[in-house]
Amino acid sequence: MAKRFQNPKGTRDVLPEEQHYWRRIESVFQRLSDVYGFEKLTLPIFEETSLFQRGVGETTDIVEKEMYTFEDKGGNSMTLRPEFTAGVVRSYIQNGMASLTNPVKVWSTGPVFRYERPQAGRYRQFTQFNVEAFGEIDPALDFEVMSLAWQLYDELQFKNLSFQLNSIGCPVCRPGYLEQLKSYYHKNLHIVCDDCKSRLDKNPLRLLDCKNVQCQPTIQSAPAMKEHLCAECDDHFKTLLGYLDDMKRPYVINPRLVRGLDYYTKTVFEVWAEGIGAQNAVCGGGRYDGLAEMLGGKPTPGIGFAAGLERIVLTMQNQGVEVDPIPGPRVYFAPMGDAAKRASVRLITELRLQGIESVIGFGGRSFKALMREANRRGVRLVCIMGEEEISKNVCQVKDMEGGEQKSISLEEVIPAVKEILSAGS
Repeated sequence: MAKRFQNPKGTRDVLPEEQHYWRRIESVFQRLSDVYGFEKLTLPIFEETSLFQRGVGETTDIVEKEMYTFEDKGGNSMTLRPEFTAGVVRSYIQNGMASLTNPVKVWSTGPVFRYERPQAGRYRQFTQFNVEAFGEIDPALDFEVMSLAWQLYDELQFKNLSFQLNSIGCPVCRPGYLEQLKSYYHKNLHIVCDDCKSRLDKNPLRLLDCKNVQCQPTIQSAPAMKEHLCAECDDHFKTLLGYLDDMKRPYVINPRLVRGLDYYTKTVFEVWAEGIGAQNAVCGGGRYDGLAEMLGGKPTPGIGFAAGLERIVLTMQNQGVEVDPIPGPRVYFAPMGDAAKRASVRLITELRLQGIESVIGFGGRSFKALMREANRRGVRLVCIMGEEEISKNVCQVKDMEGGEQKSISLEEVIPAVKEILSAGS
């Protein structure tokens, strides 16, 4: 017996019965992107490995443990994108977007790849919406990006929305804080995990991002960045909080929130919602004012966020959010015999050209089998043709709602079907 294949571990098939969630989310996101003035940017699915090593950070879990990296036939090291921002910044620099009017606001969507432990709402291939804005350091732009994320989840009817929020400073004020943080951790090396011992000198800020249970007490007692912010970062953060207060957006200042990527500066945030167990974050992002320069461009402030569609769908299902199903076919053709099949093909083609959802019964099935399929599909009208109908140049049109059946000439089938559907809509 031939091998039966299954999808790779950490991936999933999104079946037709779930697609109505995806279509709803995509339509809301794309509409809001237009409302907020963000334009779509489509990127390659893979990039040079060094782009992510430099942009995301060589000591991050993503780069150290989770990237899907391969050598192409030219001997170049390539990586399936583990996140969007580094690729978006690469495109911004390469395509001269700095010459555009600021802020430059773009959004992207597509699959992302990370080799991590699969869990609820997390997969090794998943789909993200990504939003980025370049060229302005104004905290009002931080609020705008955060507002887009908020409105997305609000319109999808998520419950108990709130922001988790922090400022992780800038190159001016962060070094002093990091020295204090390292000093604190050196005194606690005997009780933290091996990953934290490794991060202590390479990337101390990510000590606060450790998920290991044994490290949580140490993280909770660690010094907070907010006490070390320079005047610029402190003013930026307070101004942002003022916007949130003005619009009555609930938030929690979380001094342990640093996000898992090296490029963040100043604002970092997550949107939290009820309904996905202990993992409440449904999207996250922040400001990355030094990333463009790090990737070979001019100094360019930026801010963005990413949202995973699978986690959005899972949360909507957990919260019992109802989504309208994708409309099915409204007309079913039930032909019996070759001549009836040819007439049905002509008619169904015309209906489809006019935008009317229609399907046809294939094969040489019996009338009873064709009607069973029509019932399963939930169509409004069934167009029935056999040898007798063809000899008389007519079609039997059956209304499945009221049970009424009419004999209509083939020339009048299209306008008759349109009239019945229009009257019932």
